[in-house]
Amino acid sequence: MDRVVADTATAGPAVVRLARVLGAADLPAALAVCAQDPVAAVLASSRLEIAAVAGLAAAGGQVWGWPAVGPLQAVCWAGANLVPVVPASLGDDAAEAVEAFARTARGQGRRSSSIVGESGAALALWASLERHWPRAREIRAHQPSLAIARDPDVEPDPRVRLSRPEELNIVLPACVAMFTEEVGYSPVAGGGTAYRERVRSLVAEGRSYVRLAAGTPGDPYRRVSPLVEFKAELGAVAQGVAQVQGVWVDPAVRGTGLSEGGMAAVVADARRRVAPVVSLYVNGFNVRALRAYRRVGFEQVGTFATVLF
Repeated sequence: MDRVVADTATAGPAVVRLARVLGAADLPAALAVCAQDPVAAVLASSRLEIAAVAGLAAAGGQVWGWPAVGPLQAVCWAGANLVPVVPASLGDDAAEAVEAFARTARGQGRRSSSIVGESGAALALWASLERHWPRAREIRAHQPSLAIARDPDVEPDPRVRLSRPEELNIVLPACVAMFTEEVGYSPVAGGGTAYRERVRSLVAEGRSYVRLAAGTPGDPYRRVSPLVEFKAELGAVAQGVAQVQGVWVDPAVRGTGLSEGGMAAVVADARRRVAPVVSLYVNGFNVRALRAYRRVGFEQVGTFATVLF
């Protein structure tokens, strides 16, 4: 609901429009907000689409809407990640929407492992929470958001294919290595049951890609358990967008062009089977990765930011 507070600048009352926790009946309107920029909102809309089918509990979080009264103009997914979706069309009202989400987050306390999304909204949300939440472990303020909606510019690697359920024990160590390298800690340090289930579900849903090293005669390790040379997942899919996450190349074969051909294979298959637009976001300091993605045909369409806890 709205509440009236004193506006010290004008010595008169000012209306502060609060956010509210949304229910199942609000999900179509929340998805309509996300549809204004499906690439920027895919992390939130992918959870909302799950909620629309299986319920908010199954989606693993809450969704907040702004304003609390009247048509929704902005939303924020609050689960493992805190993902604000504040359309550019809000203009000057964007700051009020972010502040409303920050009030809700402060009231609940930190439950998410990161804040992630379009850089303006994500960083503004953190600015309002910084004095109230524990110190951030890392802030990645510049992460180009890239997308492609056509055939790739390089030839897809024919050895990149969907992972198979029986390969879970081969794929999982590569996923752990990628996560540890990217985030700075192991996702299985405390047992890893949830992370293993996440990888298993991506494999089962046809959203995990892998290139395995060819078996080498005389090398029993490779013959028994092939090395993963390249892997990637479609980590979020919604509203005609498939977001690639977890791209990783074995350090032993980096610099050999596997990422370009591998990503081309992912783009070609994802556009054929899953969604017409393929997107990803990457750290701005990762010049090598940016160069590889642009060779494939990705173009920058925005900028993300991530605050890690």
